[in-house]
Amino acid sequence: MTLKKNTHTQRESCPFGFHFLYFSLLLLLSPENAFAAVPVKVGVVLNMNERVGKMGMASMAIALTDFYSAHPQFQTRLVLTPKNSGGDVITAASAVVDLLKNDEVKAIIGPYTSMEAYFVIYLGEKARVPIITFTATSPSLASIRSPYFFRTGLTDSSQVNSLSAIVQYFGWREVTLVYVDNEFGQGIVSSLSDALEKIDVRIPYRSRISSSASDDQIVAELYKLMSMQTRVFVVHMVVNPLGSRFFKKVHQIGMMSEDYAWIITDAMMNGLKFMNKDVLESMVGVLGVRPHVPKSSKLEQFQAYYKNHVVGNNGSELTIFGLWAYDTVTALAIAAENASTSIRNATFVMPNDSNDLERFGVSTVGLDLIRALSKTTFMGIAGSFRLIDQQLQSPPYEVVNLVGPGARVVGYWTEKNGIVKELNSPLKHNLKPIIWPGDRIYPPKGWVLPVNEKKLRVLVPIKKDRFHQFVDVTWNSDNSTTVKGLCIDVFDAVIAALPYGVPYEYIPSNADTYDEMVYQVHLKNYDALVGDVTIIANRSRYVDFTLPYVESGVSMLVPYINNNNKAWLFLKPLTWQLWLTSFSSFVTIAIVIWILEHKEKENEFKGTLPHQIGTILWYSFSTMVFSQRENIKNNLARIIMILWFFVVLILIQSYTASLASLLTVQQLHPSITNVETLIKTNAYIGYQEGSFMFGFLSKKGFKTSRLIKYSSPEELNELFNKGNGNGGIAAAFDEIPYLELFLSKYCSQYTMTGPIYKTDGFGFVFPTGSLLVSDISKAVLNVTESDIMFDFEKTWLRNSSSCPANLVSSSHSLGLESFQGLFTIVGAIAASFVVLYMSIFMWRQRDLLRDSDSSIWRRIRRVLQSFIEGYQNKTSEVPIENQLSSRNISSDGHDLRMVNPVNDWSVEGQEEEMETYPRINEGDGDCSTPCEMIKL
Repeated sequence: MTLKKNTHTQRESCPFGFHFLYFSLLLLLSPENAFAAVPVKVGVVLNMNERVGKMGMASMAIALTDFYSAHPQFQTRLVLTPKNSGGDVITAASAVVDLLKNDEVKAIIGPYTSMEAYFVIYLGEKARVPIITFTATSPSLASIRSPYFFRTGLTDSSQVNSLSAIVQYFGWREVTLVYVDNEFGQGIVSSLSDALEKIDVRIPYRSRISSSASDDQIVAELYKLMSMQTRVFVVHMVVNPLGSRFFKKVHQIGMMSEDYAWIITDAMMNGLKFMNKDVLESMVGVLGVRPHVPKSSKLEQFQAYYKNHVVGNNGSELTIFGLWAYDTVTALAIAAENASTSIRNATFVMPNDSNDLERFGVSTVGLDLIRALSKTTFMGIAGSFRLIDQQLQSPPYEVVNLVGPGARVVGYWTEKNGIVKELNSPLKHNLKPIIWPGDRIYPPKGWVLPVNEKKLRVLVPIKKDRFHQFVDVTWNSDNSTTVKGLCIDVFDAVIAALPYGVPYEYIPSNADTYDEMVYQVHLKNYDALVGDVTIIANRSRYVDFTLPYVESGVSMLVPYINNNNKAWLFLKPLTWQLWLTSFSSFVTIAIVIWILEHKEKENEFKGTLPHQIGTILWYSFSTMVFSQRENIKNNLARIIMILWFFVVLILIQSYTASLASLLTVQQLHPSITNVETLIKTNAYIGYQEGSFMFGFLSKKGFKTSRLIKYSSPEELNELFNKGNGNGGIAAAFDEIPYLELFLSKYCSQYTMTGPIYKTDGFGFVFPTGSLLVSDISKAVLNVTESDIMFDFEKTWLRNSSSCPANLVSSSHSLGLESFQGLFTIVGAIAASFVVLYMSIFMWRQRDLLRDSDSSIWRRIRRVLQSFIEGYQNKTSEVPIENQLSSRNISSDGHDLRMVNPVNDWSVEGQEEEMETYPRINEGDGDCSTPCEMIKL
């Protein structure tokens, strides 16, 4: 429903306390409305002795005047019947009973406080009369779940997300809650705690202050807060009388200084106008939240009229409660008009079982009225009026910074975007500059060391004969101690890297195990534990670890065994796959060279077939030592041989280098390579005394009776020398930093092998929830990423290394993967050349293949015979004169036969002769037609 614009200029000045009575009499006695309007009695139960009660009554009276002036046609008129509760629960309940019994009101606006509301809500549900409050803000009232209870002001729980967003924005990890010890104060604790828990913020302490606490009691509680390390406080209390006195004492004892952060809820923000100027000046730097009220001309007109006609007549300053009161009565007037049909015939029915206290009737219009009120929506002067689950919809919140007597909005919080600088700004998670307590422009870190504890008590282990490179505690002549080591240097550097000073002292511990020391920190007997403490899941349940400063892991240490068997050492440089591939490649190259070379003139591969095979294999394998004597005529074969020489050269050089390494380097191998072997053989295992290795090995399946502890590198070496089953061990398990220190002294005798079990490394230990953990973890990152960490490790972990640089445990054979590319290239080129050569040969034999007078098998046989024969000389042993004579050729090379060569060599007449006699080589004289047929 659209409401018309108010016309405040038509109002006359009158005392605000009688404004509602003036309006009601004027309404009922008006001639034009005497017979048309239906009066709807509405009870009002507020504390008229308080500013909020007076302000609410004045605002509701003005709202009714504005509303019915703008809607004279409405058939209903609200008539307010006020009752003063005086801030007392019994008085408020009595007033409600009186309104129900004697006035038979259709609705009740009130009560004033959450404590008054519980019994009143019960009475309203009993009489089926809506109870509408704009001042009772406790979230616990929602748990009553009465359909007749409406809250037209915001519940305290609606602001908890904005408060937690501020805490998260500044990165604070702990917050102390300070609240008044009554129903109002306790109502917000549960919802605020849940909101802070969602963002992983702890509440180490909750300070409850009685509403009637004296100044001395307030000061005593503040000193208690000062002795704690948390410096972020969320305060939830009303302005008067407690809130103003509380912050005056905060300022007086020096808790409004640069180390503190104070956040107040809207309960105090909405009442800042009621504070004295000196109190506001003592609250400089305080942050707070309050509901955002959008600007409108209607709001400006109402504020101007209220200031001139109510405040000017000694009325109370206007706050958001006055705006809610205005919108509440407006919404009820709209709902009454929408339920006007039922209201005309409304009555109160008296139940038969009512007692003297509850002798009031049941309203017949109550159900229709709550339905109409639930559906009422409009744009009020406080913003959008819309009820969800009978609660006013939460608007955006303003983040306000107190700067002297005034307040400045530095940002907003919305449910959709969280913290923003402006409501319509795309810049999320951003606030305007803030003035903090102590006139600082930077936010406080949120905690300090407690004033009653001047130094951190840092526990350090006494290593005795164990690995003192990490922590070494020595006693001086004056009974003082000197603590040094890698862990100590890192911790000192980390503390120095913090943006603030932290005094601390080292306290040596004689505890037998690290778990005992961790538990002492858990009990808060000490503030921290510094040493080579491994971060493991079981310990993290009791304490908080910083980020690791030394990486770690668990590995197995075993002795070396020397491999003295060198009979077949010459085969070890290459794997069997590479040996097989190399041999196959030599044979393949021999075949390829024979294919390309055997038909060349004066080739080196003549003779019988066994002779040719031997010659070509000799040629191929002789390339290993580059001693081949045969000449290559074919250009394709020459290209292949150039590539093959390159492959052979690389193979020989690699083999030589690997073999030289195997012959000169001591061949050492781990005695055991897997954990399963140790478990199956029930071998004896060593572990470092005081570490978590005993539990670790037990979980891996090792029998506890087979576990032997050691406390120093020398003792570990002695256990290995004794041997398994002779009071010694077969293997040892420890963290890698310790094993590396051990190997730096005994590197030629032992090695790490087997899988590496991941651990999170060494970290510093603090009690659970310690605020130092976050800052120290950041400082650990800065230190470990800098060069100073390298210097620390060089000083403590690497200076004692005496291992020769060329000592290796074993040499690996060269595998096929190292030469796969070479073999692939040579093989591909050789295959392509063979294909090219065979293609040319088949093309030159095309006439023979096309001979249709011979069978296909005879033609194939003749082609193969032509390819295989090449230029071999089957009669090379016969004198040349006999060969020429048998072929009818003179010694000077002329043909002695007087026949036509074409007819003599024709396919039809001389098939048997072609098969019987060998062809004439090109080098034997002029070539006839048969010679040309097989020439390549």
